Amino acid sequence: MKGNPVRGAGYLLKGASLLPQPGLRRFVIIPLLVNVLLFVGAIWLLVKQFDAWVGYWLGFIPQWLDFLYWLFWPLFALVVLVGVYYGFSIVANLIAAPFNGFLSEKVERSLRGDPVTDEGWQELLAMIPRSLQRELHKLAYYLPRFLLLLVITFIPVVNLISPLLWFLFGAWMMSIQYCDYPMDNNKVSFRQMKELLKGKRATSVGFGALVQLGMLVPVLNLFVMPAAVIGATLYWVEEYAGESRDVSPRP
Repeated sequence: MKGNPVRGAGYLLKGASLLPQPGLRRFVIIPLLVNVLLFVGAIWLLVKQFDAWVGYWLGFIPQWLDFLYWLFWPLFALVVLVGVYYGFSIVANLIAAPFNGFLSEKVERSLRGDPVTDEGWQELLAMIPRSLQRELHKLAYYLPRFLLLLVITFIPVVNLISPLLWFLFGAWMMSIQYCDYPMDNNKVSFRQMKELLKGKRATSVGFGALVQLGMLVPVLNLFVMPAAVIGATLYWVEEYAGESRDVSPRP
């Protein structure tokens, strides 16, 4: 694979380091609040419904397999956890998409030395239809692959490699999810965006892998979304838009 996974992971760390920048702070607040509210909602729903959901899936086990209950319980529990995690990720990305696109645009302006101004809600509202359409493209790309991996998870022997496949798939999707914001702002089509990321697949997967790991850490995961948006914008500017110098947003 072309690219450097360590370099890719470094973009998320750079993005996190720029979160407190005064010129960007006000554009980070809304994506951060969206993440906080949905994270709290996911925890509440999981605590309230976990036993019922796992019990529902266990209800499909025929009586003559009851002696394998101890084996099926953790498997179905994992399915519930993965489903909730990815389900809320989809909802969070749909809600936050216009705000993330707005943040990415401001970051890129700052990186290029242009004044960062707040044009208010009019510019943000204008981004909503385009952002939602782009999220639907990502969803159409994501769902068939998610379902295929889910099937693989239940196939004996083959499912031994499913944890690795889930991790690589999650890393790739995180890269697509966040790198799409700056590329969409620069009128790069969804198909072209995928080809660009594939051209430096190791770098892209390295970035997405660290985003995915950060999303799994309580409290830290609240800050990963805006940090990933900023990091992906840095990735776009330095790797794809002809910018290679190390620049930082102005205060």
